[in-house]
Amino acid sequence: MNFINLNLLIIMIATLSARSQKEDEDTTIFQYKVQSLEGDEFDFNSLKGKKIMIVNTASKCGLTPQFKMLQTIYEKYSENDFVIIGFPANNFLFQEPGSDEEIAVFCEQNYGVTFPMMSKISVKGKNKHPIYKFLTQKNKNGVIDSSVSWNFQKYLINPDGHLAKVISPRTLPDDPSIISWIEE
Repeated sequence: MNFINLNLLIIMIATLSARSQKEDEDTTIFQYKVQSLEGDEFDFNSLKGKKIMIVNTASKCGLTPQFKMLQTIYEKYSENDFVIIGFPANNFLFQEPGSDEEIAVFCEQNYGVTFPMMSKISVKGKNKHPIYKFLTQKNKNGVIDSSVSWNFQKYLINPDGHLAKVISPRTLPDDPSIISWIEE
């Protein structure tokens, strides 16, 4: 192999490697920035190395008491590189009608929520937020297509930013399958 062909081969390998790395970055949660309930920017890149549970929430749902369990496991595991991110959404029977300020007060007063809560978004339909497009579309998350079936559906994200599991809304946050994933 001559010198020119060798250089061309090296350039091709480097290009493919860079493209592969870029594609891998495109399938992680770390590319997203969202707005917190308080109006501050929240950068998922700050969570590299942590296990993440993303959950769409609602204040007036039969599953709303899950906030208490979410807070309990957050308190227990937050020191072990685990975080819960809540996304209020009004997509199911208008069960989250409040403003960001009203949601923040409700969560703190009724459940003592201290895990990060983001600004209210849409988790389905034509106005679906980009973070939920990532969570629900295989071509974006690289793992699986899913749909948000109700409030309190949970998405588990590995420390490398990749989607690990989709958990049904009716599965409680302290379910053994979730706890074992957090602890592994």
